[in-house]
Amino acid sequence: MSRRLPSLRRTTVSAGFALAFGALAATPAGAATSAVLDCPLARTPYSADTPIIDLLIDKRAKAMVDATGLLAKAPPVALRTTPPSFASILSLRVATRTLALDAAVIADLEKRLAALPIRPEDSAARCARYEADARQPLAVPAGRPALLIFDRSNGFRDGPSVEAATEALRAIGERGGWSFVFSSSAGDFTPRNLKRFRAVLWNNVSGDMLTMGQRSALRRYIERGGGFAAIHGSGGDPLYLWDWYVDELIGARFIGHPDAHQKGRVLVENPDDPLTAGIAHDWAPVEEWYSFAKSPRGSRTRVLLSLDETSYKPTASGRDLSMGDHPIAWIRCVGRGRSFYSAIGHRPENYRDPNNVRIIEQGIAWSMGLSPSGCRRDGSMSASLPGTK
Repeated sequence: MSRRLPSLRRTTVSAGFALAFGALAATPAGAATSAVLDCPLARTPYSADTPIIDLLIDKRAKAMVDATGLLAKAPPVALRTTPPSFASILSLRVATRTLALDAAVIADLEKRLAALPIRPEDSAARCARYEADARQPLAVPAGRPALLIFDRSNGFRDGPSVEAATEALRAIGERGGWSFVFSSSAGDFTPRNLKRFRAVLWNNVSGDMLTMGQRSALRRYIERGGGFAAIHGSGGDPLYLWDWYVDELIGARFIGHPDAHQKGRVLVENPDDPLTAGIAHDWAPVEEWYSFAKSPRGSRTRVLLSLDETSYKPTASGRDLSMGDHPIAWIRCVGRGRSFYSAIGHRPENYRDPNNVRIIEQGIAWSMGLSPSGCRRDGSMSASLPGTK
């Protein structure tokens, strides 16, 4: 029997519609309701950029959308009103890319949607997919570097990838002598919990997940020196509601992936980089290759792996997704904090690929502050590659 990594999984129940409406009803008129309605779009007027799920759960907005026939061609899986659901990571504007929706019809609909008042019950319904802060702190084994691994999804839940990544992460923790705590509760993102971890890892997380208070806690934790790591789907949503997360913490905005999984050649950026040590230079896995609006390469980012776009076809339904400079795994400084992201990891079998496991393991170590380099107060790297200053 193999030695098991000490790990704990937090099991919680979402606040849900009952909690949201119950708390709202119990709140005196005029009193603060931030504990229930503390979600990003609680009171934001509807628009073409609103997640479709919010339009579907409001009968008034749904009737307006249905009358246009805009979503008649959408598959049922894209219109689920309970998470996880594609409807939480799609807006009417984003959907125009794949459903060829009429722009003039959307513009007219947007005006009518914007005129709808956001009532208290609408705010409660929109916030019901978020979780209140956990009342009890996480139990974190002492004596070893600890990592919080989060795997909840409100958007696209890729169960096989999450499970394969979890298995690989457990083995990584055993080898490193690290304590990994697994959680599916966004309510665990409190200052009290976060300060007990070297870093946080998001395992194929999809969809907006954190309340405004939880966002603030994570951002302060990172910018003041905490670590963050993310795998594949954590940077692959077509719609993001938190600009800081995607533009600063991840560092690149997903724009799509090819229609089919393809074999592609992964390029090691610098053979002297200790974070890519052991990665085969002829590595060409079959994968769902992400493309981004622009390369994250820059003064606060060190690219570890990039993609040879001549080795596969970067198109989706005739749309050209080529980037030219195509990073696929990188580290970056966010304030004094450290962020690692790898876009590799859709296919479960790739979590058994030694090359992929190695880049994840070495990226996690960096995010936990266990590598020689780090981040200065000004957001720059505190150590350089061998042979440089």
